[in-house]
This record gives sequence, C-alpha cells and structure tokens, in this order.
Amino acid sequence: MISDVYFPRVNGVSTSIATFRRSLAELGHNVCLVAPDYGSRLEDDDGDIYRIPARRVYLDPEDRMMKAGAILALEDTLRTRRFDLLHIQTPFIAHRVGKALAARLDLPMVETYHTYFEEYLYHYVPFMPRRLMMAAARHFTRKQCNRLDAVIVPSRAMHDVLRRYGVRAPLTVIPTGLEPHSYASYSKLEFRARHGIAVDRPLLVHVGRVAHEKNIPFLLDVLELVRGTFPDILLVIAGEGPARASLSRRVADRGQGENVLFIDYLPRGPALWECYSGGDVFVFASATETQGLVLLEAMALGVPVVSTARMGTRDILADGRGALVSDGGLEDFADKVCSVLGSPELRRQLAQEARGYAREWTADRMAHRLAGLYEHVAERGETLQVLAGRDGAAAG
Repeated sequence: MISDVYFPRVNGVSTSIATFRRSLAELGHNVCLVAPDYGSRLEDDDGDIYRIPARRVYLDPEDRMMKAGAILALEDTLRTRRFDLLHIQTPFIAHRVGKALAARLDLPMVETYHTYFEEYLYHYVPFMPRRLMMAAARHFTRKQCNRLDAVIVPSRAMHDVLRRYGVRAPLTVIPTGLEPHSYASYSKLEFRARHGIAVDRPLLVHVGRVAHEKNIPFLLDVLELVRGTFPDILLVIAGEGPARASLSRRVADRGQGENVLFIDYLPRGPALWECYSGGDVFVFASATETQGLVLLEAMALGVPVVSTARMGTRDILADGRGALVSDGGLEDFADKVCSVLGSPELRRQLAQEARGYAREWTADRMAHRLAGLYEHVAERGETLQVLAGRDGAAAG
C-alpha cells in the first residue's frame, strides 16, 4: 500500500488503512505500507511501514508531501519482497509515484477512492472559483481512475458518483469494517467524570475531524433549537482540524459557551471509546462522507444516532437500525434529538438495535472481500501477461 496520509495524521483514510492492514495480516497476507514521515516515529510502526521524508503542504499544514525520489529509491528493496499488487490509497504523490513504482515492479494497481473531492477541495482553496475546483476534481478523478486495474469505493453512493464522472475501470464497494475492540462496553461515567459533566446532564457527542466539510455549524444550529427544550444540553465536539477556530468564534458569538465543549484529538483507544459512550446521542450531519465510519463506531458502543443520510452514510443508515434519520431540516433534526433525549425507552431500544446492527460490519468480513479482489486482479494481471507473451512470440 502507498498513501499520502497515515497516523499520526488522524482521518478516515488513516483509520481505514490501519484496519485493513491488521485484518489482512490476520488472514495471512503480507501488507507493506509506504507513508509520510511526520517527524517522529510512532511506537506502533512496524517493520513493514516505510516512512518517507516529506515537507509541509501549503494551505494544509496537517498534511505532508512525500519526496518522490525517496519512494522510488525503495524499488530494489520492494522487489525482493515479491509483492503481487500495489494498492494506492490517495490521489496525490502516492498515485503519481505509485504508478511509476508499479510499472517498475510490473505490478497491477488498485486504488481506494476515499474522499468526495468534488465537494471538498474548494474549502481548502477558497480563492479559486468553486465551479472550477469541482470540475477539476471530476476531471482528475476520471483520468486517474481509468488508468487503474480496479477502483475500490467505500459506499454505493461513491460508486454512482464515479460512474457519473465517466470512470470505466471496474468498481467494487468495500467499506471499512470495525475491529473486535469496537464492540467492547465502556462506562458512560468515565468520560463525564473526567470532564466534570453531571451524570444526568443531556449530552450530544460528535467525533471527527473538525473540518469545514463536516457541516458542524448545522449542529450548532440544531443545538440552539434543542436548548429550548433541554436548557442544560451539552454538545461535545471531539477532534481537531482547520474549522476549529471559526467554530469557537461562532459558539462565543451566539452565547453557546456553556453548551459546547471542544475536546482535542483523542487517540484511538479507551479514551475515545469512553467519549462516544458518555453521550446520550451521537449526532452527525456531513453531506460529503464517503462512508461515515464514526456512525458505526458509535453504534457498536450502543450509542443511539441521529444523523442525516447523505452520500456514503446512506449505506449505513439505510435500515434505520439504531438511528433516527433526519430529512436534513433543522427542525426535523432537532425534534429527533429531543425525542431520543426525552425517552429512556427509545434510547434503550436504539442502543440495542445499534449494537446488533454494527456486528454486521466486522473488519474481518471486509478484509476477506478485499483479499478476494486482490486475488482477482493479480490473477487477471498474470493472465494478461501470459497472453501478451504469446502474442509477442507469435509476432516474432
């Protein structure tokens, strides 16, 4: 695998890579990862992670740009590993140099299209016209994907988007699954005690990157309506990102300081799971998610969900099990939040449904599907090489 992002950079791509690497390893597969060096080696980096020297990215200081030459310098090392396939995870340096590396190693290529860039890029290049950025995203996506042996998407919605773009490469829907620890039980009290939150205080939780495309201002508007029924309501926003400063100003300007608690990034582990579990309702309103893994994580921990169902979250919320799905209107969303907060019986019902439903999204099940795709692509590549060899011999 090769990616422009990985831990300690926290986002869905990093989580997906780590989950699939662990699950594929348990199935007996050898998975190497080429990823940026962020300046400090992580304790859980293993011998199959190659960290590449990288520089900061203008306008996006959280990310790094790997040095292409350092990636290509791995050619001889990787050749001795006799890999069967190259899996590209991101469409930037990883895609461009990954293509060159695959050609040198004579490997087929697949790529996961994690991010809905058409509705994402203009947030980070605000001085460019939105229509231009959207058109550029569609153009480059189509161009890149059509040069691959297969494309993986995390949801049916993303599958349909790429087909509309004109992507002709084979598309396969394989979401990121949940690892076994996701189904553990955590006390509702630990997180609340740590942050001085009363046990009986109504608590909404949002976990994720604090970015413009996550539609968190909508949740602040919802909070304002919910506050009319539950004056002591508290919304916890857990995560870091480029929208944090503007959201903090918005909270202050609207006098919501007593009803919003910003929590910095929590590493994946007990502290994060306790944060989910401390909430009465998990709330989510992003319109650009290609999957929405945080919804499944909340459900696995037995936390009722109120969310919109747009893009990739439609796959998760299609059956409405463990969740109340909003039509996207402020009043409808707020009414559903108030319904869950006001009914202990409904909370218990949704929590039970959520746990059962989340167990259908296990990481090992998704890893089996990904391994099957790998085998199909690798076998198809070998067949094409054999046929090309025969054609060449005949021509000679």
